[in-house]
Amino acid sequence: MCNLYAVTKGQQAIHELTRAMHDRAGNLPPLPGIFPDYPAPIVRNTVAGRELTMARWGMPSPAFALKGRNSDPGVTNVRNTASPHWRRWLGPENRCVVPFTSFSENEVLPNGSRPPIWFAIDESRPLACFAGLWTHWTSVRKVREGETTNDLFAFLTTEPNAIVGSYHPKAMPVILRTPEEIDTWMQAPVPVALQFQRPLPDDALVIVARGAKQDPGQ
Repeated sequence: MCNLYAVTKGQQAIHELTRAMHDRAGNLPPLPGIFPDYPAPIVRNTVAGRELTMARWGMPSPAFALKGRNSDPGVTNVRNTASPHWRRWLGPENRCVVPFTSFSENEVLPNGSRPPIWFAIDESRPLACFAGLWTHWTSVRKVREGETTNDLFAFLTTEPNAIVGSYHPKAMPVILRTPEEIDTWMQAPVPVALQFQRPLPDDALVIVARGAKQDPGQ
C-alpha cells in the first residue's frame, strides 16, 4: 500500500501534463517525501476548467472503520471501487489526478527491517499521475485540531506488476502516463474510466532509490 511518494517537478510541468487551466496551489516547492494527511497537489475538474490545487491526503473512512474512534485520519488508497462508500465519488466531478515523480513501498530485509524502496517511470523521474478521487469534507482528522473542513484526496490501487509485486505483492497505485490517459480518466463514463484500474506493464517502472524516507533524486 503506497503511503509515501514524491513530486519534484514544477508547476509548469504539471500544467503541461494535466492540461490544468487554473492554479490555486501557490508557490509549490519540490516535495521529495509526501506522507498520509500531508497537503499535496492535485488537479481536479471545476466548472471553469481543470485546476491545480492543494488537498490533504486521505479520503473519509467508511463508517465501519470509525467505530470506537474519535478521529478519522483518512484512507490513502482505494481498491474496492464497487463499494457504496467509494461509488458516490466516482463521477468526473470527484475525480482528480495526483502528480508524482516517484513512489515508495517497503522492502522487507532479512533482519526484519522495512526500509523504503522507490519506484519511478525511469531514472530521470519524469512526471506522471495517480488516478485519484477527491471530496470536500468536514471531520476530525486529529483530535488536537478538532473538527475541520478540508479538500481530501486518495488514489486508486490495483494488482501490482512484477517489479512492484516483488516487494509488495498486494497492490500498486493506478498510474496515468500521458495527457490522453489523464483526459479519459477525468472525463469518461465510470466504466470506461475504471478500465485504468490495472497494473502497468512490467517494464514500465524502475527502482530509483532505496532506504530513504525522501526520494534523494530530483
